[in-house]
Amino acid sequence: MTDLPLNDDALTRIDAALSPPEADAAALAGFRHDFPGLSVTRCDVSDLGVEPPFRQYPRFNLYLVDASDHCWRLTADPARATGVVVAAKP
Repeated sequence: MTDLPLNDDALTRIDAALSPPEADAAALAGFRHDFPGLSVTRCDVSDLGVEPPFRQYPRFNLYLVDASDHCWRLTADPARATGVVVAAKP
């Protein structure tokens, strides 16, 4: 389990940043500041293939990363998440 700030409050703030239809890369600018210690990766949705996202927004998909083992993997469990991947949609 992680002691990082990916709790209900953090997920609500992520939702608020990524939900607006006009959200763009600037919406991610404060993530590292707002969530210190949380790994934040940005990529294109095509980089993740057929992996199901944790949440979907108009311009982004959100994936949770569990890196508690020696290799990272995607997870649907916020309590295990040590990071997020924000994938931009075309």
